[in-house]
Amino acid sequence: MNLMERMVEQARANKQRIVLPEGTEERTLKAADRILADNIADVILIGNPDEIRALANQYQLTHIDQATLVNPLSHEKKETYTQLLYELRKAKGMTLEKAQKTVEDPLYLGCLMIKNGDADGEVAGARNTTGNVLRSAFQIIKTVPGVKVVSGAFLMFIPDTSYGEEGLMVFADCAVVPDPTAEELAQIAVSTAKTARDIAGIAPRIAMLSFSTKGSASHAMVDKVVEATRLAREMEPALKIDGELQTDAAIVPAVGASKAPGSEIAGHANVLVFPSLEVGNIAYKLVQRLAHAEAVGPILQGIAAPVNDLSRGCSVDDVYKMITITCNQAISLKK
Repeated sequence: MNLMERMVEQARANKQRIVLPEGTEERTLKAADRILADNIADVILIGNPDEIRALANQYQLTHIDQATLVNPLSHEKKETYTQLLYELRKAKGMTLEKAQKTVEDPLYLGCLMIKNGDADGEVAGARNTTGNVLRSAFQIIKTVPGVKVVSGAFLMFIPDTSYGEEGLMVFADCAVVPDPTAEELAQIAVSTAKTARDIAGIAPRIAMLSFSTKGSASHAMVDKVVEATRLAREMEPALKIDGELQTDAAIVPAVGASKAPGSEIAGHANVLVFPSLEVGNIAYKLVQRLAHAEAVGPILQGIAAPVNDLSRGCSVDDVYKMITITCNQAISLKK
């Protein structure tokens, strides 16, 4: 059983309520129909119910009638969510009048449903920007206690199984934080370790990447990675982590033994933490295209409840996988 099959089985065994704010978007609807057909999650679609039913008929979807349809303009809990939003944001200038209008925004409504205990996770982004998806999550759900930064990890399934965990590696941050501080980079490492354990099902061996290995170069950017490694160890003393390491020293045993003798991570890393978003985003796309790896993500880390962002160029299969991953994140959070 491969990783996705295992996640599907776990989701089926402990069904979660996943809200999809883009309930009239074609790929989202088709993925939701597959999720319902495979009995993976209880699906909540936000949008005009008549339009959703018409589209389901147009696309010949046969399971959408099993979903809960929520009209953002008129539903039984609108006043409840209005009051909740007002209480959460009144210190930031939110008024009741503004709250009444804001709860009609599907992205805010989805997060309010999670905050109120009416849903377990959210997937959006097929139609919305990452900034819009994250804004509502930051304002309503907020971050995990002790974690101030949200980041994005990719599961990388690499054809050459000599790398990582039989070809599976986790890359971060590839989606959110442009230029993390040492403290933020440490938090990204700890969050990615949790993703590796809970979602990828592997024991994380984390390489904090740089253009230097163990002092081979001197620069403020190298110092940041060294300090982030130290802070991550303080945050989670049992964490298997090392840095700073160049990529070849992190993933090739012979190079790791030569450049970083005595390191238990060098040459054997299955989690790569990049020093900046620029590096991480370029790296995952290069590996995806040149090594023909399958990149699944970004899986958002650090939010107090699972909210995941899709690429606007996503496929139906991408949405299906992200819903499945979101279910598994929700299950893990409840343990």
